[in-house]
Amino acid sequence: MASKVSISVLVVSWVLCVFMHSTNMFIGAASVAASESSLEAKALRESGWWTHQSNEKSLNHCDNNLTGHFPLFLTNLTQLEYLFIYQNLISRPIPKELGNLTYLWYLDLSSNMITGSIPDKLGDLKNLQILVLENNKLTRLIASALSNFTDLHNMTSLYLDSNQFNGSIPLEIGNMKSLKSLDLSNSHIFGEIPSTIGHLTNLSFLSLSWNQINGSIPIEIANCSSLDILSLSHNHLTRSIPSQFINLMLHSIDLSDSNQFNGSIPLEIGNMKSLKSLDLSNSHIFGEIPSTIGHLTNLSFLSLSWNQINGSIPIEIANCSSLDILSLSHNHLTRSIPSQFINLMLHSIDLSYNNLTGTIPLYLVNTTFNLSYNSLKGQISNIFQNHSFDAFIGNKDLCGDIKSFSPCHPSSQIMSKIKLLITVPIFIALLLVYFFYSRCWVEKTQFNPSRTKNGDLFSIWNFDGKIAYEDIIEVTKDFDISYCIGTGGYGSVYKAQLPSGKVVALKKLHRLEAEDPTFDKSFENKIKMLTEIRHRNIVKLHGYCLHKWCVFLVYQYMERGSLFCILSNDVEGIELDWTKRVNIIKSIAHALSYMHHECIPVIIHCDISSNNILLNSEFEAFVTSNHTEKYITFLNSFHLLSYAELAYTMAVTEKCDVYSFGIY
Repeated sequence: MASKVSISVLVVSWVLCVFMHSTNMFIGAASVAASESSLEAKALRESGWWTHQSNEKSLNHCDNNLTGHFPLFLTNLTQLEYLFIYQNLISRPIPKELGNLTYLWYLDLSSNMITGSIPDKLGDLKNLQILVLENNKLTRLIASALSNFTDLHNMTSLYLDSNQFNGSIPLEIGNMKSLKSLDLSNSHIFGEIPSTIGHLTNLSFLSLSWNQINGSIPIEIANCSSLDILSLSHNHLTRSIPSQFINLMLHSIDLSDSNQFNGSIPLEIGNMKSLKSLDLSNSHIFGEIPSTIGHLTNLSFLSLSWNQINGSIPIEIANCSSLDILSLSHNHLTRSIPSQFINLMLHSIDLSYNNLTGTIPLYLVNTTFNLSYNSLKGQISNIFQNHSFDAFIGNKDLCGDIKSFSPCHPSSQIMSKIKLLITVPIFIALLLVYFFYSRCWVEKTQFNPSRTKNGDLFSIWNFDGKIAYEDIIEVTKDFDISYCIGTGGYGSVYKAQLPSGKVVALKKLHRLEAEDPTFDKSFENKIKMLTEIRHRNIVKLHGYCLHKWCVFLVYQYMERGSLFCILSNDVEGIELDWTKRVNIIKSIAHALSYMHHECIPVIIHCDISSNNILLNSEFEAFVTSNHTEKYITFLNSFHLLSYAELAYTMAVTEKCDVYSFGIY
């Protein structure tokens, strides 16, 4: 009779447990007693009930106040697949006999007071997929504990967090290829994160937070292509945040507190479009917030507080349309709070302890905010009456009817408006005067060559300012032959990269007429005329140098050289298809039309040929002003004989160029 009563009590207890935890996925077994010596357990053994129930698939002993040892007769249930004994008061080690339950694939012993180490026999549970031992008092080396499971190829979830392990994570962790969830947080782990963790390509959840892990974050984590949640907070990680993380489809990253990255937020962070939560607070990050963070349209939580971030708050954050919580406190941010944030549906924003200026945006009225200890000024609107004083404290230039703030003085507001009305017109007037004189100075310097310290003329129009003769000598190594890209009858052409990085062509002329006293003046007059040529298909003349040792002109650089050289080259000639050739002819025609009909006085080239047609990297044609050298060296009359019709008439007209264009 007593035995029947005991069984009835146990059945009722089991029903209550199932009801409390709302689970319908397991077939429950009768609840056993709190200790092996209890009358109920003894009655169960004597009745032979466990023998008849040895084929049970699941057993749930959650929250039953079990104390002391594990009931050893549980190990006789060799058909068990699910065993739940979490949220009890068991304080003894895990019995090695649990390794006999070879059909077991889900074992949850969490939230007890279990001591000792994880028995090696658990490594025999080849069907085990989910193991939950979190929130206990397990000890010994974490390496030996994990090593027992490296041969469990079916294991997908391993939760060992909140225990008292010590040691470092073993390299063998990379052998658990099926692992999807790994939680080793708050387990007294130290050392570095092994690079072999990158072998866990199925891993979607990884938490190593609240440990003493040091070193850098291994870039191999980027190989965990399924990773969804990454938590490495409260450790001692150093160096920078790997930019390789952009290849992951992470939803949550937590690298906060006590880490010492000592770097800036990588620009590539904007490529992590699936990110919903980003916490980099208290991680020794400096530099500015990258504007690319505005690409994270799914981001709902962003915390960059307690760092050394400077600069302004990027307005691009307003593009994070899902943002709900924003914390940028305890940094060195400057300027005003972006007005674009009005488009965000923020629930909470913390910008305290920065150097922000300006006024308080009215759109914050329906948001929980903290703007304390900044340099904000102006009147606090009455719409903020219901907000705490603590949200405004530390801004000495704020005033208003809010509690503990002094009221704003009307007279000071009027004076501020008067100052504004006076200052703005004066500033605009000074700005106009500055632009007027700047333009006059530019026009003056554009057409009046300057003299260097040794009296030699040197000037560049419409370029990047005046550069010294010594700079040209330096970048060409005194016109070394290694920089020479062509030679003609009037001089040699050199390729030069200026200190600004701009590449130009330098045409060094022969100074046969240097002794002529009229040479310098004639040179200046011709150059002034040629620099007025403005056409997209004429090689641009940037400027000149008239030095006592040499004369050279500064031209726009053409990457592909002359049309003659390309046509003479079998490979490049094939690349110059008919479409490109027709475009070249059109470009030459446009250039000649400009020189003959739009220039005053009319410019006659006198030497249209494939040698004087240059091509850039896109095969666009440009007429080179080789006639410039002829003007300067006074050889025009001799070169006119190159046109056949001039042998009879000796008259130079536009028709000479047309004839040359048709012939060549």
